[in-house]
Amino acid sequence: MLTLTDNAVVAIRDLMVGEDVPANAGLRIAPKPDEAGTLEVSLASTPYAGDQVIEQENVRVFVAEDAAPILDDKSLDAQPGTPGHPTFRLDRRT
Repeated sequence: MLTLTDNAVVAIRDLMVGEDVPANAGLRIAPKPDEAGTLEVSLASTPYAGDQVIEQENVRVFVAEDAAPILDDKSLDAQPGTPGHPTFRLDRRT
């Protein structure tokens, strides 16, 4: 199962701040349409049917069913960028 670094938790929490963000919202990772082997990250108000839900320190990440096997041995990390635009990176867990 995908794990989250402390930096990723902070970055996701920062993205979820705002009055228009539903309480159950999270970051969603899914295959990018028409680009085999490429994943995309987006904000989602709820998980899609079949999504794996990862909850850590009051943040949620939704992993699309067809992305879960790719991310099984990975850790999601984040580097700060411009406010509200962190750079996410996947690393293989050792």
